[in-house]
Amino acid sequence: MIAVLKQGTTEAQTQHLIEWLKNQQLDVHISQGKEVTILGLIGDTSRVDMELLGSLDIVETVKRVSEPFKQANRKFHPLDSIVRVGNAEIGGGNFAMIAGPCSVESEEQIIEVATAVKSAGANVLRGGAFKPRTSPYAFQGMKDAGIELLVKAKYATGLPIVTEIMNISTLDLFADVDMIQVGARNMQNFDLLKELGKTKKPILLKRGLANTLQELLMSAEYIMSEGNENILLCERGIRTFETVTRNTLDLSAVTVLQELSHLPVIVDPSHATGKARLVPPMALAAAAAGADGLMIEVHNNPSCALCDGAQSLTPVQFAELSQKVQQIREVIQ
Repeated sequence: MIAVLKQGTTEAQTQHLIEWLKNQQLDVHISQGKEVTILGLIGDTSRVDMELLGSLDIVETVKRVSEPFKQANRKFHPLDSIVRVGNAEIGGGNFAMIAGPCSVESEEQIIEVATAVKSAGANVLRGGAFKPRTSPYAFQGMKDAGIELLVKAKYATGLPIVTEIMNISTLDLFADVDMIQVGARNMQNFDLLKELGKTKKPILLKRGLANTLQELLMSAEYIMSEGNENILLCERGIRTFETVTRNTLDLSAVTVLQELSHLPVIVDPSHATGKARLVPPMALAAAAAGADGLMIEVHNNPSCALCDGAQSLTPVQFAELSQKVQQIREVIQ
């Protein structure tokens, strides 16, 4: 349920109403716009008398929200959310270029790639330390040593860093990580999501291999229900009957998610296609669709990469793509 307050409502009146609602065992989410204030009521709203609430002098309208996701819902928060990752802002017209290798392999590699992508326009560095792999025999990442190298690259270049968490028991290792990624395989690891909701770090939440957009938003809701509203939604392709590409990139998800939610939406064309030659056209299409950012795998020597070299761009290719993305954004703006 949402209550839209009238213009001119004072802070004291708003707080008095919030206290009254909380006394009915409801949580209240406040969305303060330039011209309107919206109170989102979370909990058992069946006990709320809609006619009584709507009759108050300071209340413009009262509506029930039918969707199961509440805090992630644009009805609760009409304005675009802006997520801050280090010095970077994402959402609300701010575009992010997140780039780096699939896996951290050495200090020389990660700092070289970080330096290159920053000079090409990236404002967040990605790199895998813990790697969930389909095969138990594949490279699983450098783990805590990989995070240490990412932090070194952060201090060497000034780029904030994002890396994936697989188990909440390792959360202490992420103290110097600026944004925590929840991979596709963990999108519905609800215990993990709830624990991440108790942190204040931005969370990059990837859509699962075979999950609906509503399920993605419900996973975001798990994080937000614990108090953390700093979430990026990431479309990274879903599993279909198609075998030519690694996954099927669902670009309609960008528009649909932006209609349903105020959270920023980014696209990962690297995992979606699985082929480096397909990454630039899909990245440009995502930018044209209005995505709030891109997540691109970049490796200084893709043919020798320990993980996902086939879908990684070289630094030169990334620099070319970054320029084209900027041109696309100028056109659509």
